[in-house]
Amino acid sequence: MEDRLLVMRSKQGSRDALRRIYEKYRDGLLILAIALSGNVNVAEDAVHNAFVTFVERLEKFELTGSLKAYLATCVANRVRDQMRTQQNRAVPLTQNCSAPLDLSEPSRAIVCNEELQQLSSALATLPHEQREVIVLYIYGQMRFRAIAKSLGISVNTVKGRYRYGIGKLRSILDSEVQK
Repeated sequence: MEDRLLVMRSKQGSRDALRRIYEKYRDGLLILAIALSGNVNVAEDAVHNAFVTFVERLEKFELTGSLKAYLATCVANRVRDQMRTQQNRAVPLTQNCSAPLDLSEPSRAIVCNEELQQLSSALATLPHEQREVIVLYIYGQMRFRAIAKSLGISVNTVKGRYRYGIGKLRSILDSEVQK
């Protein structure tokens, strides 16, 4: 309900409402874009471009579902477009993210940072189609049906990509634990 009100106010010219939408979803969308692209620069560009396009088309925009899912789909499409045009290859996030986790207990921060690096590296090794579905489902908090609609594929294909991707992640991470 808050999103509908914010969109309505934004259409009426409220900069505060538009800023609230941006601040509310920016961080989650950035995490989504980083997970999809494996590149912080591509991710930042994708989020920025998605919001600029959203503002440019605000007059004709009609919110029929979740604003978060709509923006996540826009960001995912932007990442896909940028990856195609720049022919970037996904690399582990650890090569692009330099800020460690800020946790109060140093030993916990070291363990969490190491686990994040392992997960990021494992995620980067998945085929793009599987990584995209996993990231949209987990980080984008989109349902399989919404992902299928966004990607133009069947729900069963989305579920299959998710299942195979999670299986590969388990396999990769289990082999890391055994080392």
